[in-house]
Amino acid sequence: MNEISALDLARIQFAFTVSFHIIFPAITIGLSSFIAVLEGLWLKTRQPVYYTLCRFWSKVFAVCFAMGVVSGVVMSYQFGTNWSAFSNFAGSITGPLLAYEVLTAFFLEAGFLGIMLFGWNKVGPRAHFAATTAVALGTLISMFWILSSNSWMQTPAGFRIEDGRVIPLDWLAIVFNPSFPYRFLHMALAVFAASMLLVAATAAWHLLKNRANRPMRISLSMALACLLVVAPMQALVGDAHGLNTLKYQPAKLAAIEGLWETHQGGTPLNLFGIPDMQAETTRYALQIPHLGSLVLTHSWDGEIPGLKSFPREDRPNALITFWSFRVMVGLGGLMILLALAGAWLYRRGKLYDSRAFLRFAVAMGPAGFVALLAGWVTTEVGRQPWVVYGLLRTAHAVSPVTRQQVGISLFVFVVVYSLVFGTGIYYLLKLLRQGPQPETPQLMDTRHAAQAGRHPLQGADLSIESEQGDSHA
Repeated sequence: MNEISALDLARIQFAFTVSFHIIFPAITIGLSSFIAVLEGLWLKTRQPVYYTLCRFWSKVFAVCFAMGVVSGVVMSYQFGTNWSAFSNFAGSITGPLLAYEVLTAFFLEAGFLGIMLFGWNKVGPRAHFAATTAVALGTLISMFWILSSNSWMQTPAGFRIEDGRVIPLDWLAIVFNPSFPYRFLHMALAVFAASMLLVAATAAWHLLKNRANRPMRISLSMALACLLVVAPMQALVGDAHGLNTLKYQPAKLAAIEGLWETHQGGTPLNLFGIPDMQAETTRYALQIPHLGSLVLTHSWDGEIPGLKSFPREDRPNALITFWSFRVMVGLGGLMILLALAGAWLYRRGKLYDSRAFLRFAVAMGPAGFVALLAGWVTTEVGRQPWVVYGLLRTAHAVSPVTRQQVGISLFVFVVVYSLVFGTGIYYLLKLLRQGPQPETPQLMDTRHAAQAGRHPLQGADLSIESEQGDSHA
């Protein structure tokens, strides 16, 4: 058995940190838009239930946002500690793209996050809603730049190589590289699906205990309505993404499908199988003739290059890619089923009374995050052995570090993440289990907000006088 190398440990370390990190932005991106919708509904209808839900999901958002920021900072340091050769080669492109994310998205989020979380009785209703919307927009902009950077590594464009380094030539071509539109839409739909499944599972869990819980009835119906739109769209975007992958990363697509031979006159689809990298075959393959061509090329006899068309050293790990893709697609199918079943029950007036459906919704709570991670495993393992596809191999991107150095840091990461984020996740689950508590709307009206803006201490007096008036009443 070969000893594990510094390269292997560096890959494991980055996979561990990014897999842990991506869960929290997935929640915050989806929840921030959900919260903005809830606050908009409250401002329009003035129904206290929307205010109660808005405050509750804002608390969940705050916990996830904090853990997302902390876990995300760690990854940026790894580009210098473990992947310095990659930074030296492509830093002129990835560096500015990540800087744009900080200058636009992070500043927007940080600038308005405090108002969103703590400004309920400090600013007027419109100002607070604007802050909530700005935070939601900031999370989407952040995803835009991160996906642009990662997509460029998948399908590099708009550059030249000079003295062993990438020189940017066309920033529009770099940002909007060939795979970016598909990957951005695919990721956006994935995070909305994952966050809405969390909302639906939380609501269903509470409704199993109390079917008259109105805030959770609203949460469940809104989450399922979003999922009814997002899940089918995800299937369509995924299909378009597959066509793009066939054009720019054919070896990845061959690994996804477990295809070794190039079939003339029509490619079968492997529903099941165990790809064997050494024997160059997919064992126990359950195939449907021509379906691969129909799905992957939209033609009866479309040709897809098999893995044997590529040198051994250029082939991704077919076993991991094959099954991670099927986990993602299988869970996506269950999401569509959940949304359709929910719509059917809603039309019959039985959405909140079907205990079997509510249990199904609870069980599907983690499905969005599992599918999200499986999708990232598919795209990242499928890119191998390249870190910048076709330009820089992963083996050539690692820093000159030893196994001991990377192994110690990996051990520290595992211990710290287990303690710190384990505690955070425990608190998050406790918060979800507790559920929303009825709250009295506390947004300051426009007149008081204006006066408080001119005279800060007077604003405090107004707040005190208001509280005293309420107590005497």
